[in-house]
Amino acid sequence: MSDDHPACTLFCPGVTVWLTGLPSAGKSTIAHACETTLRARGMRVEVLDGDAVRPHLAAARGYSREDRAVNIRRIGWVAELLARNGVVVLVSAIAPFRDVRDQVRAAHEANGTAYQEVFISTPVEVAARRDVKGLYARQRAGEISGLTGVDDPYEVPLNPELVIDAHEHTVAESVALLLDHLGAQGLCACAASPTPALSEEA
Repeated sequence: MSDDHPACTLFCPGVTVWLTGLPSAGKSTIAHACETTLRARGMRVEVLDGDAVRPHLAAARGYSREDRAVNIRRIGWVAELLARNGVVVLVSAIAPFRDVRDQVRAAHEANGTAYQEVFISTPVEVAARRDVKGLYARQRAGEISGLTGVDDPYEVPLNPELVIDAHEHTVAESVALLLDHLGAQGLCACAASPTPALSEEA
């Protein structure tokens, strides 16, 4: 993706882009890389990382199904508030349950706020090798249980707006796929990768 994209001067409506997938799938890495690119183009953008916001929004909650659902709904509420005020919100949170993700989508739709679900489809065996936070190793050692995708369910999105096979792409390629998708959806022309200029001989 080229770095010579002009600063964004076009109107860009807010949108929540929810990156869902297994632990260590690459959600946060892609979200923060997108944030860097969009901010450099003059766009208003924020990342809501599930692990980072949990202490502030759901510190008293555990990891039961209901506790996780409450956390996701709260993240969704904050994301919608920002997005309806013109911010591109990149949420990187597992959000394992389909019905809760659907509730977040419905809350956006009720307010006319754009929402895009992006499935980071890294397989569990690849995510376990990455094991960025050591969770898979701890689960194998019997130190923790309830690890999403291993001994706790992860419900794969049925109709996400975009699927990124992050294990088959570099981070830069994954970012380009996401930003080009946002541009193609009309959510911001500034998001799409710049079209190479044609030479005089072309």
